[in-house]
This record gives sequence, C-alpha cells and structure tokens, in this order.
Amino acid sequence: MCRKIIIVGGVAGGASAAAKLRRNSEDDQIIMFEKGPHVSFSNCSLPYHLSGMIQDAEELVLMNPELFLKQYNIDVRVNSEVTFIDRENKTVTVINSKDGKTYSETYDKLILSSGAFPIIPKIKGIEKVNLFTVRNVVDIDRLNQFVSGLSSKKIAVIGGGFIGVEVAENLQEANYDVTLIEGTNQILRPYDYDMVQIFHKEMMDHGVNLIVGDTVESFNENEVLLGSGKKIHADAVVMAVGIAPETKLAMDAGIELGTTGAIKTDKNFCTNDPNIYAVGDAIEVYNALTHLKTKLSLAGPALKQARSVADHINEKPTLNKGYIGSSAIKVFDYNGASTGLNEAMIKGFDLKIQYEIVRIILNDKVGLMPDAKPMHFKLLFEIPTGRILGAQAIGKGDVTKRIDIIASTIKFGGTVEDLKDLELCYAPPFSTAKDIVNYAGYVGTNLLNQEFKQVNVDKVRSLLEEGKLIIDVREPFEYENGHIKGVINVPLSELRSRLDEVPKDKPVYLHCRTGQRSYNAVLALQNLGYDQVYNITGSFLGLSFYEYYNDKVLERESVCTNYNFI
Repeated sequence: MCRKIIIVGGVAGGASAAAKLRRNSEDDQIIMFEKGPHVSFSNCSLPYHLSGMIQDAEELVLMNPELFLKQYNIDVRVNSEVTFIDRENKTVTVINSKDGKTYSETYDKLILSSGAFPIIPKIKGIEKVNLFTVRNVVDIDRLNQFVSGLSSKKIAVIGGGFIGVEVAENLQEANYDVTLIEGTNQILRPYDYDMVQIFHKEMMDHGVNLIVGDTVESFNENEVLLGSGKKIHADAVVMAVGIAPETKLAMDAGIELGTTGAIKTDKNFCTNDPNIYAVGDAIEVYNALTHLKTKLSLAGPALKQARSVADHINEKPTLNKGYIGSSAIKVFDYNGASTGLNEAMIKGFDLKIQYEIVRIILNDKVGLMPDAKPMHFKLLFEIPTGRILGAQAIGKGDVTKRIDIIASTIKFGGTVEDLKDLELCYAPPFSTAKDIVNYAGYVGTNLLNQEFKQVNVDKVRSLLEEGKLIIDVREPFEYENGHIKGVINVPLSELRSRLDEVPKDKPVYLHCRTGQRSYNAVLALQNLGYDQVYNITGSFLGLSFYEYYNDKVLERESVCTNYNFI
C-alpha cells in the first residue's frame, strides 16, 4: 500500500527518518520540507568553521535535495516552511520563501522534526550590538564573514553551554579576542563544579577572557554591560544562552505539550494524534535515571527516535528504554565526556538518592608512552546497591572510550562490582592493563564495603580553615616542588617508622599526587589500628586544578605553595 508521509524539518531527525522510511518501503511517497536552504547538515560541526578547521561552509552540508532524490527517491523541498497543519483533513500548508507561493499537501502520516530555536533574551539595548546566533549553516557563514571583516576583532560570547564554549574556542583559535560570559558559577553543566575547573583553567590558559557568575544587564554600542559593573567591548556578540523547542506549529494544530514545554509523545514518539509523530529537539523524553521528563538536545537520541518512528509506521517492533544523556566536548587541548547523573543534577532535582563518588586520576595509557597524560575521572554510584548513576572524564587522551563503557554499563543496569570484571582492550599505546574504568570499580567496591573513608579535593580549603591535620605522603622532592601550605610531609616510604607523628585520637587526612599512594597509606594506618584516617581523592594534582581558576580571578591567596598540573 502506497502511503504519503510528510516530514517537517530536514536535519538530523528528519533526514534520518526519511532514509529509514525508504529502507523500510519502496512504495511510500516521502516528502521532506525544510524552511532553510540546507538539509542534512552537521549542526555539531558548525563552530569549527570559525577556526578554519572546516574551511568552506558548504562542507557542513552532508546531502542535498538532488542526492536525496537520486539515492533514496525522497522529495526534499528546501526553502519551504510548513505553516499550518489541518489534522481533520490531514493536510499541511506550505510557503515557499523564494517565490512566496503558498500551497497545500495531503498526508497519511506526518513526522515533526522542527528542532529548536536560539533563545534571545529581551535585554536593554540589544539592538545596539552586532548580534549573532549559531543554529544552522547560514548562521555560521554569516558570523564568520562578519568577524573576518573586523579590524578590532573583539568578540563576546554569551552562554557557557556546548555551543558557547565551542564558538569561543574556535574564535580564539582564529586569533580573535574572545570574552565568554556565563551567568552561573560554571560553564558546561554536564560536569560537576569540581571537575569543570579543569576547563576553566584551560580556557584561561588559551587566552579566553572567561567570566562566570556575572550576568548581562544591558548593551551599549559595541559594548556589553555586566551586573558586576564590568564593561566588555564587543564588535560582535554571539548569543548562546540556550535553545527552546520549536512548538508553535504543533500547538496551533492542537498537539499536546508536556510538562517541560516540549512536544509530548508516547513510547513510539507518537503525539496525541495517531497520525503525527515528533522527534529531536522539539520533544521531551523520559530520563531513565531520574524517571522524569526532560529535554535532550543531542544528535544521537534524535537519530534513534527517527529510526523508531520509521519502524513504528511500518508496524515493526520498537524499543524505548529512555535516555541517560551522554555527550562529549573538546576544549582546546582537553577532551571531556559525561554520561548519566552528576551531583548537581541529583541535588537540583531533589532525587533523594543516597550516593557515593569515585574520584581518581590515572594515566590514560602506560606511563612509558611519550604521549601518556593524566585522566581525571569521576563516577557516581548508588548506596547500597552499587548501581552506577553517572560519570565524567576529562583529559588529553581518549575520554570518550571510558565514558562509552560507563554509559553502556548504566544502560544494562550495571554496578561498580561489574566494572571490576570488565575485560577491556589493552596495549601500551592505548590504555593500561587495569584501565581507569576497572580502577573505578575497585575503588567504588571498596567504598561500598566501607573499607576506607575519603573526602574530595573541594573540601581541602575548608579543612585547612578548620585546622584539620593533613599529611602529604609524597616524596620530599615532590613536596619541595609545591605543597599545601601548613601540611606536614611524611612520605609513604617513611610512614611506618614515623607513626609517632600520626595521632590516633583525631581525624587525619592524607594526600599524595593523585590519591593512590595516600590510599595505600590509609589502608596501612587502618591495619595498624587507626580509625579516623581519610584519603583525599584527586589529591595534589586534583587540588591544583580545582583551586587555580578561582585563585586567579578572585585574586585570593592560594592554599598551595606552587601548583602541579602534570
């Protein structure tokens, strides 16, 4: 039976749905409408045009209408905006932006992949600056051409999410003078505050004027005025404070919205109209960890949703286990990846989950390899089940491999015990024989079994202010190269012969470079009858990254005599 299927929106979700529909059936007539001039372009690659990594804006376009027709027999109509859906008569109204002509098309099934639009807050004086957003190829080409003609080259990026950070990075790589402004106390919310300081430092080190915890109050001509009173000169302003689901078309047609304000769908991504489906940034999805509805603007889930819709239309079985949210980013020389829940989400959603963290730093490959670098890894797991809740990894190596493993383990309901037993690929140029994921399992299991106690590096400053005893168990030469002010140095190699310096009647906190030697020191002391000893996770290396950015921007006294970043 030949059906007529119309798709509104021709980027990730729409294009993927169209291709899968054709693979399912050669009989159906498939029409895809896109209001812009391009379909199937790489949204996530847009910022890399600014640095010249992707030289020609047209390279961002992966397919064109002619190829869709030749390869898939799909009728793709660009510059064609669907302005109204008549559900009763099963028709859509379309306007062609090139000639202004309006016409209608009937449908048997309709798929909404309308995406989202950039949020532009109503800020006083916004008309006085050269304002840009980044959502499609036209946007990025327009921005790139404008800044290329600037003489001053001072640019402000407002918003510290993925787009804002990537735009700031690529503009800085192209030798522009970039200020990145974020109203909250950190960029990149998928990462906890203690982890994101690595990215804060990295942006500062590469010349980005990073301002967090300060909001935009108003604009003057080529100037951004902040709540703190700071004035930032900006010949161009990129607004990247977030996106909102494009729901007007759906609302006008009587399609239900969910609690988040995005389109509500069932497990098959069908709306309240059995002939209309929706996918991508425009819909809300089920979070398998919070058990709440949420908005999730990621390409991977959009492609999976599109495939499910195409299968459901063709009466094939589909599966929807919800989403956990996995993502990755590059920030200059550092790579980051995250999945599932972080501490801020658990607290922000008031999830009532009792959890513990694993915070470790290990080399991403065998230390003999010349390109081996430390990887910072944080994992959250539930107490008492050991069920993994989420993880974050930041380093100069392959962090995505490790977070992909954790994401897969979460989807299969895995625990920290399971991580210990994972058999992972090993060769010195790629990883260590016991990968950081395995180590996370060992540490997590030990914590679950209450074999030792720990505190995170974000507590060190307060421990010092409270006068707590902290012992540095590194070797003397390491201590001399930089240490926490006021702490004593009892190297692990001398610990057993200097027990008289370690009191049993009060808490003792131990650290080394990354937390491994101090963990061994904690176990040794426990075996010798000490019951108030704590390992400082992340230790001196983690502390250096955690303290650095705030030390510099707040001009506060450092708790370290010198930092260690390697």
